[in-house]
Amino acid sequence: MKIQRIAYLSLGTNLGDKTENLQNAIEGIAEKVGDIRKISGVYQTASWGFESEDFYNCCIEVSTHHAPEKLLSILLQIESNLGRKRVDSDTYLDRNIDIDILLFDDEIIFSKTLTVPHPKMLLRKFVLVPMAEIAPTFFHPIEKKQLTFCLQNCDDESEILKTSVQLKRPIPIVEKYNYIAIEGNIGAGKTSLAKMMSDEFNAKIILERFADNAFLPKFYEDKERFAFPLEMSFLADRYQQLSDDLAQLDLFKNLIVSDYYIFKSLIFAQITLQKEEYLLYRRMFDIMYKEITKPDLYVYLYQNTTRLLKNIKKRGRDYEQNIEETYLQKIHDGYKNFINTQQELNVLVIDVSEIDFVNEPDDYQSIINQIKKG
Repeated sequence: MKIQRIAYLSLGTNLGDKTENLQNAIEGIAEKVGDIRKISGVYQTASWGFESEDFYNCCIEVSTHHAPEKLLSILLQIESNLGRKRVDSDTYLDRNIDIDILLFDDEIIFSKTLTVPHPKMLLRKFVLVPMAEIAPTFFHPIEKKQLTFCLQNCDDESEILKTSVQLKRPIPIVEKYNYIAIEGNIGAGKTSLAKMMSDEFNAKIILERFADNAFLPKFYEDKERFAFPLEMSFLADRYQQLSDDLAQLDLFKNLIVSDYYIFKSLIFAQITLQKEEYLLYRRMFDIMYKEITKPDLYVYLYQNTTRLLKNIKKRGRDYEQNIEETYLQKIHDGYKNFINTQQELNVLVIDVSEIDFVNEPDDYQSIINQIKKG
């Protein structure tokens, strides 16, 4: 579980489309840094220390698991991505975006690259006014006084005007969804993604208990004989697990991430069972399915069969090593048919055939961004 910390950032711009500059910075911070919890109003002030266009400034509160120095590095990269070119100068310059770390929890930091609290924040109304708006009772770690008091005693006499600009706050995953189900073919990486998301968002995780199913190794040895007891045991176990864990959903409103959805049972049953067995199985399934909470988002990870076979071989489960490409294709076709017929289910299909979200942070972030957009 990653520990989340609270940071306060100041954003400023005086070039180009100022509103767009601020909004783009906020989107970048939400993508790369963490969940944005609060955004102040946008304030217009004259340029500080030089003659130029007026600035638009705001402050934001963000939750992040990054250490302060790492946070600074990410913010500098966001500035660069938005077109800012920093130059060594003893004077203030125009800028399309400027992002400063004002506070990081109640820490006091003096390093070669970073000073927190920001050494000039108490001297500037364009910082203190929006900060007092979103964190009025926050105690300055050095002054030991609330920010509203610091604002009242600020000697800055420059004029500051609140504009009518309203910036949009990107909605975090934990606010947008209560329950996300991640699905995919054998070896698609659904369990890996579920674990990573659980760690990232401190979410409750529901993992399929396939390792405890005594019929699974027998099924791969003799599919015709053990298909029905295997699918029935999976159905019973999945129903019980989801019923128990999802019962807490309405009570606590925490994010829950599962690496399967109960409809998986029907997809595999269609492939493995004989006609008479499937009809009996379907009757049991329909009764259970009505009682299961539906996910707010159903994520299907698609991988081509060549990649799936490589993943299956790599993870080395003995009973999976003889799985054939045709069997994997039947499973995918079953999922595809299910997805195409579920009009009331919020479905997101993500092709992960050419990425490595387990080992490449940018690939993982790409998936998270798609989930945020839903």
